[in-house]
Amino acid sequence: MKKLLSIMLVLTMALTLLAGCGGSGSSSAPAASSGPASGSASAPAGAEGDYAGQTLKVAAIETAYGTAIWEEIVKAFEAKTGATVELTMDKNLEDVIDPQMKAGNFYDVVHLAAGREKALPETLLKENAIEEVTDVLGMTVLGEAVTVGEKIIPGFTGNLTTNPYGDDRVFLMPMFYGPCGLFYNKANFTEGGGELELPTTWDEFFALADKTDIPLFTYPVAGYLDAFTYAMMAEVGGQEFFNKALQYDEKVWSSPEMDQMFDVLGKLAENTNPATPSYANGDNFQKNQQMILDNEALFMPNGNWVIGEMADAPRADGFEWGFMALPAMEEGGDRYSYTFFEQCWIPAGAENKDLAKVFMSYLYSDEAAQIFATAGSTPAVQPITGMTDKLSDDNKVYYSVYDNGAKAAIGTFATTAPVEGVNIKQDVCFTMDSVVNGTKTVDDWKAAVQKSCAALRAAL
Repeated sequence: MKKLLSIMLVLTMALTLLAGCGGSGSSSAPAASSGPASGSASAPAGAEGDYAGQTLKVAAIETAYGTAIWEEIVKAFEAKTGATVELTMDKNLEDVIDPQMKAGNFYDVVHLAAGREKALPETLLKENAIEEVTDVLGMTVLGEAVTVGEKIIPGFTGNLTTNPYGDDRVFLMPMFYGPCGLFYNKANFTEGGGELELPTTWDEFFALADKTDIPLFTYPVAGYLDAFTYAMMAEVGGQEFFNKALQYDEKVWSSPEMDQMFDVLGKLAENTNPATPSYANGDNFQKNQQMILDNEALFMPNGNWVIGEMADAPRADGFEWGFMALPAMEEGGDRYSYTFFEQCWIPAGAENKDLAKVFMSYLYSDEAAQIFATAGSTPAVQPITGMTDKLSDDNKVYYSVYDNGAKAAIGTFATTAPVEGVNIKQDVCFTMDSVVNGTKTVDDWKAAVQKSCAALRAAL
């Protein structure tokens, strides 16, 4: 419980700062919506068996969590409601559902996160093609006596991911979450019997290059640098700076603090295993993850799902997973771990929106949370109060990163009207491949990001 309270306090503080940073020319994210307004009535989620004869079309991305979790969820929901659920799962879900939706064949509920390379949720948000689900927060959880908003950990709504238009409307509901930081092999460091000291600052991090022949860094695919750079933005400038960066603020992106971030990224590129870019794709990314297991790289940004993905992979003698927040910019400075969370949403063209919202409410039930956390080889943890206390000791190591002094960064780049030829994630993250390969410089990288930010700022 102590760990849970620590996480809640950190997330609440992060959101409070996030909400209070509306400077001139920028809009700020609202305070967290943790339940219905005072005096408002909670909408009932429906009694068991009320939806017999109705069919719900659900699409969910197949990830390291496996397919069993969603299959079990579907069975349990059908038993409670009498509804029939048609479940579609695929590792490349965008390729399956996007053509269907363009043809007018909409799914009712989709579990597919923003921040992926194909950016389907982001595209639909720009086209106003995702249904508002603010009212789900006030719905009673199916089978329980509390509302959805009362169960969600503060901070997981009201941010620029769930509320992408910068107001109090929710469009993407928070799903499985996990701290993102740097994974490493404990055996290389004194905590695991090795000779190296775990770095607490970036200076200490880069000083390791003189103490070991192992390259300092790798990444599965460059897209994984989104959580990494989000945390670094907060480190160089704090929460207000971070929120303004997500809204493409001109002064922020041309500031000395942002120069400091790109300086670190450039040094990381110089100390990245040179084979990384050649494997940094959907087919070979696990070869980069294998570098940590084989002591071919010291650190790797990732989320806790990597443990399950690499469970059967060979590893160096004595290997043990370690995890930490990003090193601080200076001694005594703040260290951040970005909180990644997936999202669930309803297409605006869905035919069965009422039942879709009932299904959403069920996803936050104790029953569903237990299924998610135990049905697959890797626990899928919902942002629900009390969930971390139910995890194994191994998983608590990663979910307790905020207990060890790290602060949480929450949010994603603000949604804008479509701007042809501009992809901010491509510029911020995937340029790393070119810098590692030597085909672009850090100055090229920074200039490209600033140009894209200017275009997106005008489209807010």
